[in-house]
Amino acid sequence: MKIILRSDVRGLGEAGDLVQVKDGYARNYLLPQKLAVAASRSSVKALDHEKRQIALRERRRLKELEKLAHKLRSTSVTITKEVGEGDRLFGSVTSMDIQRSLEQEGIELDRRLIDLPEPIKAIGVFDVSVKLHRQVQASLKVWVVKA
Repeated sequence: MKIILRSDVRGLGEAGDLVQVKDGYARNYLLPQKLAVAASRSSVKALDHEKRQIALRERRRLKELEKLAHKLRSTSVTITKEVGEGDRLFGSVTSMDIQRSLEQEGIELDRRLIDLPEPIKAIGVFDVSVKLHRQVQASLKVWVVKA
């Protein structure tokens, strides 16, 4: 039986895929759980139309993210922290600190998109990666200076 998946099914496919499965599997599990719908001419046409709409939205979103990435590349953020002996920071600079500084610059960004493997614990200039999308990444200059 041919079905269209409405959500991701492990080992079978992703949402929107047209797949061939055994009749019992479709009737007893996939259809009652609303994980799939039977593939008819009208549902296949609707699926094609929906895929085109999703692709169009994705292209628009990627363009917006590219603009944001360009803006991030040309932006540098300065964070002031208290320092002790040997110019070591009291505490550290985290992705939340970077997010707050970006908000002051007028850039709204989720802190989870800032790729900071370890908090910054020294004074200096650091390149921080920002992963906006799996296809769009940007680098941001972060200046950490004495207060």
